[in-house]
Order: sequence, then structure tokens, then C-alpha cells
Amino acid sequence: MLVPSYSDELMADHSLIVSEADHSLIVSEADHSLIVSDAELSLVDHTLVIGQEFPDVETCRRMLKDIAIAMHFDIRIVKSDRSRFIAKCSKEGCPWRVHVAKCPGVPTFTVRTLHGEHTCEGVRNLHHQQASVGWVARSVAAQVRDNPQYKPKEILRDIRDHHGVAVSYMQAWRGKERSMAALHGTFEDGYRLLPAYCEQIRKTNPGSFASVFATGQENCFQRLFVSYRASIYGFINACRPLLELDKVHLKGKYLGALLCAAVVDADDSLFPLAIAVVDVDSDENWMWFMSELRKLLGVNTDSMPRLTILSERQRGMVEAVETHFPSAFHGVCLRYVSENFRDTFKNTKLVNIFWNAVYAPTAAEFDSKIAEMVEISQEVITWFEHFPPQLWAVAYFEGVRYGHFTLGVTELLYNWALECHELPIVQMMEHIRNEMASWFNERREMGMRWTSILVPSAEKRIAEAIADARCYQVLRANEVEFEIVSTERTNIVEIHSRVCSCRCWQLYGLPCAHAAAALMSCGQNAHLFAEPCFTVASYRETYSKMIYPILDKSLWKELGEGEGGAKVDITIRPPKIRRPPGRPKKKVLRVENLKRPKRVVQCGRCHLLGHSQKKCTMPMGH
Repeated sequence: MLVPSYSDELMADHSLIVSEADHSLIVSEADHSLIVSDAELSLVDHTLVIGQEFPDVETCRRMLKDIAIAMHFDIRIVKSDRSRFIAKCSKEGCPWRVHVAKCPGVPTFTVRTLHGEHTCEGVRNLHHQQASVGWVARSVAAQVRDNPQYKPKEILRDIRDHHGVAVSYMQAWRGKERSMAALHGTFEDGYRLLPAYCEQIRKTNPGSFASVFATGQENCFQRLFVSYRASIYGFINACRPLLELDKVHLKGKYLGALLCAAVVDADDSLFPLAIAVVDVDSDENWMWFMSELRKLLGVNTDSMPRLTILSERQRGMVEAVETHFPSAFHGVCLRYVSENFRDTFKNTKLVNIFWNAVYAPTAAEFDSKIAEMVEISQEVITWFEHFPPQLWAVAYFEGVRYGHFTLGVTELLYNWALECHELPIVQMMEHIRNEMASWFNERREMGMRWTSILVPSAEKRIAEAIADARCYQVLRANEVEFEIVSTERTNIVEIHSRVCSCRCWQLYGLPCAHAAAALMSCGQNAHLFAEPCFTVASYRETYSKMIYPILDKSLWKELGEGEGGAKVDITIRPPKIRRPPGRPKKKVLRVENLKRPKRVVQCGRCHLLGHSQKKCTMPMGH
């Protein structure tokens, strides 16, 4: 067996590391030994012997290319046709030469003659003619499969480090594109497969909604709508009537937008009720999305609950909600409102008072904070005309948000757009489905381990309310009405209708400290007076259904019949709006900006900020 040798100049370094993808070949000058792991490509794989066979001539060409790059020499093809393949070293005078010929009667090729010794010095620079786009694609296939976010500049660095070869940025970019297409199919294939994909969703997840729409004579993609039966069942049967609406722009080869309606479970985690991909973020597409959402809720429930919907209240969203959910309470995301207020006034004191106004539970307290702001700036009055408190303030918003004032779905959509922008549309939807299926399975198992009445987040808030309740004096008016007296004020609690004059019980769905004091005074368990949507039983019911996997697309053709035996033969073409050339501008969305601003706690006894009554060190009666 002949092994291509390195020249003295190439072996001058103490070690030479050559690898293909994640396979590495380590040649040490100290003991000239080969260290090869099971996952690595052995030296034998980079050698040729007489009689060695290849399934076809293309495989032979690829192996010769790999050997040439690994051993740092270049080859010139002398002859290549259907029956033979002859190559030699590109350096004049070097005797290295190989002749591969087709075996008679079979498709395989075999090495007939081989001169395996090199007398030339090989390739002395980092540029190698054999490092083509196809070679780059094969070299990075494993990394691209494990990490679709693998960047061309990272490919450049890794190929240089592992193979000692320099490729251009465009070669790296095209190599990644080719590797992605080999792994997942092309973007165009993704749109073409959508009708069959929707059919598979409906077959594997009965009761789910999945439909795709095209536009124009060319059947260009326009809209895709997906809602899984597990999500529909969980929302209607066990979740609070609260929806979050948001969208994110897609930055793949073909542009578009991902729309989502998400719901909140008992423990304040989110999951999508419905997802849509549209060719453009438009008022018309929002109207269609809310129409589809209304249809699926109407089919699955006899009495539609009165929803509270939270969004950024862009014009298209507002019109769509008013048309299809006219009785819903439609609030605006508080992050959007607060950022506008902060950027408009740029006054720290005003912003602090603004947050106190936001969380003020009663109209009197809210109006008091507004008066403080007006004393600082009269322009606050004009700002409130553009952002009416009825859409966001706790004291005036009529819907029940259960403490959700900002859109949690924003971060979810942003992460999906970031993770999937390199994937065709079917693979993107599969990524989302896989993540949702994992959530449902993990949360179902977690819910089965809980032994309490309420979910952990609600248990914690009830415990805090009970601790604060010990600071109050309770006066019982009758069987159901109580006066709760503190150093700050007196509140009226009516336990039968679950109402407190502080409004926190009604706003958050859990007994407040005043309610807890009243309930404990008559021997009642405060946990039993929480809204049913906060119970462990509701949490388990939310995730009681499964999101089932989709069959591999290689099997779709066999099952490619629609309802009633109709063939799924619609060819969906990509939308006409493509990503423009050049590097896109990067907009950084900071995760910390997505979180709810921390509320300033004020003691009801000493009125100082930073602690509650239960942690107050001032003696009672002061």
C-alpha cells in the first residue's frame, strides 16, 4: 500500500492537523504515529491501492479531491468518461498518477494502475484549486446539520484551521447554501410541499387546522395557517380567556411575516394557539388571520368566552379584532406604551410616577398620579390623548389581564425567526411543531408531579397574600362581607362574589391580602378561592393532549390524497418578494427589554419604598 508523502518543507512543523468536517487526521513528527478515533477519518480512507473499488466515477473524483487537499498537492484530470478516469499530479515531472477503469458488467470502478510517490513539493500556499463549492458543502455538512446558524465567516475560519486551505467568503456562503439544500431541500421545494404538509398535519393530528393559500395565475404563496388540536383543546377547556397577538418579519431568501396568537397557561407559560406565515405584514392578512382564528374557536365551542386580547394595537390588528371579536377587550402592550412615554419625555422622575400610575388599582389613585405628572409637564395631557388609559392602565382597562401587561409572545417569535431564517418554510414549521410538542410533553410530566391545589406561581402569590394579611384587623359585617382595617385605609371584601374594594382580587384572579385576611378569619382556605384557571387540575388539562409527529416527507407521496380521495396536486410557487442583495441591517432586540419592569413596592404601614408590610420594622400603631 502506497501512502502519499509530505515534502520535507511540509513536515518542518512539529505536527500537521488535517480534517474533513469533524473528522481529523493527526500526524506527529515525534513518533510518526497515527491517532485515529472511531468518529475520525482514518489515514487508510485517504489512500489508494490497486484493486480498490468505487460505486461510481463521481465517488472516485470526490475521494481524489479529498486526498489532494489533505496531502497538499494538486491534481490534473487527464481523462474522464463513462469507462475510465485518469489523473496525475499537476506539477511537471512528478510521477504521481492513477488510472481508474469501469469493471465489466457492473457499475463499479476499480483502480487499475497507481504511482503513489510524490517528488514535488506540493501546494505551498493556502489556496487550493480542488477546494470547490461542492467540497466546502461536503466538508461542513455535519456542522450545518447540527447548527443551521453556522456563519460563512465561521466556515472560513474552520476550513483554514482544519484543512489548511483558504476559501473565499462567497465560496463559504455558497457551500453552506448547497449543504442546507442537500439537508433540507431548497426554499422552492418548501413551498411546493406545503399542500401535502398541511394534509399530513390534519391526518396525524385530527381536529387540527392547516391550510395554505396561493394567489395569482402562477399560484404564488400567500398564506399558511396552522393550529393544532392539542392547543385548541387546552385553551378552550383549561386556560384563561386571554390572547396575545404579535408578529415578526422573516428574513430568509423569501420575505414574509410570522403571525401568532398565543395563550397563557395556569403557571404563566405561553404556547401558540394559532400560527400563520404570510407573504407580507398587511391589514388584509391580519383580517384573514383573525377570521381563521374566529372559525376555529367557533367550531370547537358552543359559547365563545369574552376574550381579553393584548397586542401592539397596530391599525390592521385593531380593525381585525373589532370585526371578528367585537365583544373582546383589546389592550395595548405596556412595553410599547412605556417606551414611547420614556422616549417622549426623557425625564426619570416622570417615568417613575408613570409606572406608579400604571399599576394604580383604582381610578382615584391613578388620577392622583396623573396630577403629579401634569405639575411637572403640561405635555403629559397631550400624550394621554394619543395613548388613552382605557387601553393599558390597570385602573381603567375593562378586560382581565391576570397580571399580564406586556407581550411574552414577542420573544418567542423573535427566537423562532432567528433560529429558522435559514430553513425552508416546511422545515421552519416543523421546528416550531417540534418545540411545541416538547413543551406539551415536559409540562404534562411536570404537572403530574405537583401535589398542591394551585400551580407553583399562584401558590407563591397566595402565600405572600396570607403573610401580608396578618397585618390587618378584620371586622365582619355579615356572612360574606368584611371590613379589612389597616393603618393606610379600610377595604371592603365580599367573599361570595370574590370582590375586594382594592380591585386586586378581580384584576389578578387570586385572593389579595385583604381577601386572605377575611377568608382566614372565617376559617376558609384562601387557595380554594382562586380562579379555576390557576389550579393544578387546569394545568394538567391544558397539556392533556399530544402534538403528534409528522411522517417523513419521503412517505407523503404514498399518502398524498386529500379528503374524499382528491389528489393533492396544487403546485405552490414562492412569493415574489425576495430578500434584497447585500448585508441586511441588524436590529438588536434585547431580551431584558422584553421583561416586565419591576414594580416599586411601597409599605402600607410606614409608606417607605422598597419593602412590604410584612417586612416592615416599624412597630404597630405608628
